[in-house]
Amino acid sequence: MAFKLGRENRGFKSSKNVKLHRKNLDPGVLGEAYKDGSIAVDESVEPGSALDKRVQRHENVHAREMQNGRMTYGDDYIRVDGKTYPRKDGKIKYNGEWREEGWDGFPWEKRAIKAERLTVDRSKGNKSSDGRAGSSAYQKIK
Repeated sequence: MAFKLGRENRGFKSSKNVKLHRKNLDPGVLGEAYKDGSIAVDESVEPGSALDKRVQRHENVHAREMQNGRMTYGDDYIRVDGKTYPRKDGKIKYNGEWREEGWDGFPWEKRAIKAERLTVDRSKGNKSSDGRAGSSAYQKIK
């Protein structure tokens, strides 16, 4: 999810009604989502690859949640489902503990991670799991 305010949005293309930016993101960050409903994928991720698709699915969840009012953020907070969490120095205070942004224990990250994993095998017509990508802002590549 995007926590980078004031960044320049360079060239984009449409991806399922979401503006997709290819950008040089911070080290270890594969994707970000923005309040305007657009998403960014790091330039190091090969377009069309399995990783690219997982990053886009993850960030699309955050973008949709921001567009429908379920989530928003500012320099010093994130608000999800009507609850505001303080944020500073790349961390969010959740249940009394400061956690790195992108931590997979946040409810909003769990929803996005679930979307990463669900793919439809069109040849078989069923769902399969393809693992997870470290795709949200500050979620480090492992």
